[in-house]
Amino acid sequence: MTETSGESYDIELIENASAVVQRIRTEIARVVIGQDQAVDQVLLALLAGGHVLIEGVPGLGKTLLVRALAKTFGGSFSRIQFTPDLMPADITGHALYDTKNEQFRIRRGPVFANLLLADEINRAPAKTQAALLEAMQEYQVSIEGQSMVLAPPFMTLATQNPLEQEGTYPLPEAQMDRFLLKVQIDYPAEAEEMNLVAAVTDGLVGDTLDVSEVETVVKPETILGIQKLVASLCVDAAVSQYAVRIVRQTRVWSGLARGAGPRGGIALVRAARARALLSGRDFVTPDDVKSVAVAALRHRIALRPELEIEGRNTDEVLHDMLDHVEAPRA
Repeated sequence: MTETSGESYDIELIENASAVVQRIRTEIARVVIGQDQAVDQVLLALLAGGHVLIEGVPGLGKTLLVRALAKTFGGSFSRIQFTPDLMPADITGHALYDTKNEQFRIRRGPVFANLLLADEINRAPAKTQAALLEAMQEYQVSIEGQSMVLAPPFMTLATQNPLEQEGTYPLPEAQMDRFLLKVQIDYPAEAEEMNLVAAVTDGLVGDTLDVSEVETVVKPETILGIQKLVASLCVDAAVSQYAVRIVRQTRVWSGLARGAGPRGGIALVRAARARALLSGRDFVTPDDVKSVAVAALRHRIALRPELEIEGRNTDEVLHDMLDHVEAPRA
């Protein structure tokens, strides 16, 4: 047994949970070539019980990554293709009049699933995007005044194209703030791209997203148990203070027009706990906090216009800022 801040944990339990996550990672790697950092960040969000926004230009495997994760997961999965004409009721569901029984009944929408893929979420206008707000924050959906709880674990994995792509709408700030992490998927390295082309063109007809090689390795109950274990890991006061200092620094940093709110600090601690478990540890280090800071904060801040003109991006500014926030030494 190990002890941290007055609570004890069975290190074997930690190691077993970490091993389960490693199996999920291995299965995803069967079809998702490269993008190791993106895969790890999606897994961190899953362990922390948060939602994740995945951004990248078309064709980099965003949807494939989510479908591969869903295949490893024995729970329910649904996918919504966001389009300009998508209505809120197409997501949450609606009341339907049953002529036979002469009464209204609720028809549940695709949001009622353990894993929800909101594909190209920024192709729909803000009114439709906002249909997910209640589900992501309160884990329930209200239809015709009736509140229905979503079965846990519930996770929204949204993909979006960069805003400069034609036909995209920016996500409302309130929506962005509900994503635990924003994951950036970039172009693969040359060797990874060669392996990707060889794998996709070997015996497959058309441009299909084939996840048949991925095996189901975990049930929803197991994920819930791991999430509770992650949430119970104690964080030293000095590490929590470090997370808060990082968030507060975003509000005064010269290159930022808007800093992160209190949810930023909460996201840092939750994701850092998940990273500790992923590493097989029962304690959170300052390095855990620093390693998840960019993904947890990049969607909660805004650059000053002059930095955008200079070609700077939020990640560069965050890395500069992190180098100036002193981490606890012990």
